[in-house]
Parts: sequence; C-alpha cells; structure tokens
Amino acid sequence: MQRLLLPPVVWLASVGLMVILQRLWPVGRLPAGAAFSAMVGGAVLGVLGIGIAHWHAQLFRRIGTNINTFGEPGKLTTAGLFAHTRNPMYLGMLVALAGAAMALGALSPWLVVLVFFLLLQIWYIPVEERAMAARFGSQYADYCRHVRRWL
Repeated sequence: MQRLLLPPVVWLASVGLMVILQRLWPVGRLPAGAAFSAMVGGAVLGVLGIGIAHWHAQLFRRIGTNINTFGEPGKLTTAGLFAHTRNPMYLGMLVALAGAAMALGALSPWLVVLVFFLLLQIWYIPVEERAMAARFGSQYADYCRHVRRWL
C-alpha cells in the first residue's frame, strides 16, 4: 500500500486530477490572450521543478542513501539545494505541479496544488523528519536550525 502512496505516485495522480478538474470544472479560466503565455510559463516552471526533483533524486542515488519516504534514512546530506532547503525534491514537485496548474489556465487545478502542499506539510515531511531525528539526533537538529523546511 505504501508504494501507492509514495510522493511521485501521488504527484502523478495530482497532475491527472488537475487535468480532470480543468476539463470538468474550469473555474476562472484565463482569457485566450493570456492562455498561451500561461502555458509557456507553466511549461518552464514544470521543467524547472522536475529538474530540481530529479537532480536531488540522483544525488541520493550517487551518495547511496535511501530515497523512499517510508524507509530508514541512510545519510544526512547538505549537498545541492539541501544547503538551502530540507526538502528540495518536494519543492521541485510542488514547483512542477504549480507549473502544470499555470499551464492549464484555470483556477480549479490550483486546488490540487494546495492539497498536495498540505499533504507534504502535514504527512510526508513529518514522517521523514521524525525518522531523521531518530537516526541522526543532534546532527539533524543542528541542520534544522540552520536550514528551513522550505526556503
């Protein structure tokens, strides 16, 4: 069951839900003149977000640490954007999801972005933070004092 709830799976489901919402309930649709600009801007954000998430997933693979949200943490890293945010992969997913919402050109897909953010904030990140604190103790506490959860 946890495989179905891994953040990338939930992210993909969120993109699908955003498309469905935009098609069935396109609240606040952008005017035609702004739709193209929103699509281009959204595509840029989407690529940027996916790039950030992928870069840090590759970093985890390179240093040989666990990427699974529900698994045992292997190593504490401050490389890459981990020096500035404790959650660059989640940040990347959120930026990419915001890009998709922007590209869809309606307000209704933004509800999914909000729900995804709340899911990260309330469920995924606290699970990981508890595991990191248990595994790395004062080293992780010191990291948390110097690096914010988001930005």
